[in-house]
Amino acid sequence: MDFIDQIKQFSKRVESLKDNIKTEEATKTSLILPFFTLLGYDVFNPFEFIPEFIADVGTKKGEKVDYAILQDNKPIIIIEAKACNSELNNKHINQLFRYFSVTNARFGILTNGILYRFYSDLKESNKMDLLPFLEINLLHLNEKSVNELKHFSKSEFDMKNILNSATELKYSAMIRKALSEQINNPSDQFVKSLIKDIYSGVKTQAVIDKFRSIIKESFNDYINDILGEKIKTVINTPSEKPITEDNNKKEKNFTVLELEILNYIKDMLIDVYDNIIFKKTDNYIALQLGNNNRKWVCRIFLRQNEHLFLLHKFGNYECEYTFNETTQLSQITELIVDVAKSCLNI
Repeated sequence: MDFIDQIKQFSKRVESLKDNIKTEEATKTSLILPFFTLLGYDVFNPFEFIPEFIADVGTKKGEKVDYAILQDNKPIIIIEAKACNSELNNKHINQLFRYFSVTNARFGILTNGILYRFYSDLKESNKMDLLPFLEINLLHLNEKSVNELKHFSKSEFDMKNILNSATELKYSAMIRKALSEQINNPSDQFVKSLIKDIYSGVKTQAVIDKFRSIIKESFNDYINDILGEKIKTVINTPSEKPITEDNNKKEKNFTVLELEILNYIKDMLIDVYDNIIFKKTDNYIALQLGNNNRKWVCRIFLRQNEHLFLLHKFGNYECEYTFNETTQLSQITELIVDVAKSCLNI
């Protein structure tokens, strides 16, 4: 199983457990230790992974950071853990900051078992930056971030390589945050810079406020257009590595959820056609009539939050739907059946 698939699987575990975890200790046992086990560390080996690592600060003795990961008997990563039902705040950052300054670690991780923030001393040696260079939210995975996380696994850990990319990651995160803020609430200066060659009149506050709403709407339209084009590309471009499974072959390449969805749709079509084929590509699962690839009825793109359901386009009806639960597809049963009947005539 690829690393990203392992993380996705672990993400489902976190989702199922988080509401029943009420304390910091339970968070450590149920979420944090399994996470670092997934990264390849032996959390029960004190030569590799130490709980309650001593990090005395000044005259305060007995200060301890929750965990330290060792390499050659020296800490390379320190980890400060909080309960999964608590929000990570400046107080927690300052706590990690103090521990970081009295250890030889080059990386600090602040986590509540769901959100993992990675820090280093990119700006000033042995002084932890207050902004993370990498952030992983296990409930909202980002493929690029997961690929960066892989570099922190025991088998791939290379301090020099991580530090070389950390600066770029840090500024990239800051730029994304700045862009997000401007998209959601464009500043006066940003509005002025965009309309300087568009509007020749005096840029009064009333004019700026008027254009602010126009810019916000334009941003949203532009983003939706880009997403729409990407979806069309995915729909119209066959996968380079198709994996086809018919009902007479093993279904081991399909997950339980995938088979649940496909069989649910198949039951709708039992009176339409008796040779329903399941297909799976790198991007989606699909259902088609017989062995004719042109007779595909629907394609389903499984996503972290809402799944995307696409029907073969016939006529002028809507062909895109989102759903969370398989049973929600019953709302468009009649439409799915009509599409399947149309596919018979292709």
